Amino acid sequence: MSLFITFEGGEGSGKSVQTEALYRKLCRRDIPAILIREPGSTPLGEKLTRLLKWARATNISPVGELMLFNASRAQLVTDVISPALKSGKVVICDRYADSTVVYQGYGRGLDIGDIKSINSMATGGLKPDLTVLLDISVEEGFARKSGQEYDRFEKEDKAFHQKIRKGYLKLSKEEPERWLIIDASLPKEKIEKIVWQKVSGLLSKRAGR
Repeated sequence: MSLFITFEGGEGSGKSVQTEALYRKLCRRDIPAILIREPGSTPLGEKLTRLLKWARATNISPVGELMLFNASRAQLVTDVISPALKSGKVVICDRYADSTVVYQGYGRGLDIGDIKSINSMATGGLKPDLTVLLDISVEEGFARKSGQEYDRFEKEDKAFHQKIRKGYLKLSKEEPERWLIIDASLPKEKIEKIVWQKVSGLLSKRAGR
């Protein structure tokens, strides 16, 4: 009954809250599941996270970002995601390849086709069964992060983050059967219910019920 679920969205959209909520629901029902995030969740990924998000004196080019994110992703797929899916677990991932298409493509201006090709190589063509997009305005997203320290991407200007939101919405229209778009300004309990309704339906189909 393996299932690969990813969560995407701009800054302050509530991905970590919703991934954790879904993970807890699955565990309470004794459904084998793991919760991971990108970049990270492997020793290599954690090192690259610190470099990509928090390096102060390092100037990383857009192409450099693309390659580093995919180095982390390739290790994550090989060491964690693929083995978990093969063992029948539900894999919940906070960000995945779509983030790179949006941030390095729509945000940084790299060629979308090139990014998708490199993503495919890093993932071995592995795509999520479901991608949850938590859509929120740039203003509201950053209002939620008031008082927090910003990483390299959060420090980008409003125009950059507007591109991110538009990029996500465009991607979701290209593969509507894979994406679940949710208004992230809704109460978190309401979002949890919407996500669970979709996930429980997919699980039932996998179980043949």
